[in-house]
Amino acid sequence: MSREENLERLVEDVAAAAHAVGPKRTPPLDWMAGELLGTFILVFFGCGAVAAAVLLGAQVGVFQVAIVWGIGVALAIHLTGSLSGAHLNPAVTVAMAAFTDFPKSRVLPYLALQMLGAFAACAVLFVIFGDALRVYETTHGIVRGAPGSEATAMIFGEYFPNPGGQPLTDAAREKMSAPAAFFAEIAATALLVLIIFGVTDERNATRPQFLTPLLIGLTVTLLISLLGPLTMACMNPARDLAPRLFSSLAGWGHVPFTANGHGWLTVYVLAPLLGGLLGGAIHRYVLRPAYRLKP
Repeated sequence: MSREENLERLVEDVAAAAHAVGPKRTPPLDWMAGELLGTFILVFFGCGAVAAAVLLGAQVGVFQVAIVWGIGVALAIHLTGSLSGAHLNPAVTVAMAAFTDFPKSRVLPYLALQMLGAFAACAVLFVIFGDALRVYETTHGIVRGAPGSEATAMIFGEYFPNPGGQPLTDAAREKMSAPAAFFAEIAATALLVLIIFGVTDERNATRPQFLTPLLIGLTVTLLISLLGPLTMACMNPARDLAPRLFSSLAGWGHVPFTANGHGWLTVYVLAPLLGGLLGGAIHRYVLRPAYRLKP
């Protein structure tokens, strides 16, 4: 056996030992708390940035919202990665179950915890921004739950194209069709999951290690900067569906589920899940076999 093969075998053995004491072996209450709290933090900072931008003009341009999202992701991973692995996203969890040794029995609990964390974050944001929301709706003649109220519902769920705090018009809708939005979310989520898998792969000799949360957060920032004006850059079914459900219950009624037709399901749930599987497959069958340790 060559020196390179010995090194490769050694690192894989070390990685296996690390997994044995990592998130897979943590007590249930620990990984449950980690995934719940991590998703809460991600959505609190991310949707909070959207709320501040729409209702108060606190951010100027999509990048300022995107960088808050990215920092929120990095902080959530730093805080909870050792507890649950910090999936914080059903697309990541499903891809992990499909292409790694992540226990399939934990998929549904992880998804439920992610949804609960995201929903709780929206409830807290609704209380914090409630007064500003009412003033904004009154000033702009927006009736919550009426057609056009996606202008404010967007601080929770996502819509295509990005309403930018205004009701979607026929002219605005021409900027992003449902098929294009579906493809965009598949592509963005595939890139996100591919990068997550790549920067955390023990076979990747140039993986960033302690910089991993930051690089994942910056990846989210880049993708939101590109797709934010079009689909609001979901890439995370829990980040969209739980806030969308919350907004429906908080007065927007059917609008979150009708403003884009079936897009709430196809673009913001199915497309990220498919994109996650695509990104995981590219890593598993293209990148991972090609990674080699430096002698």
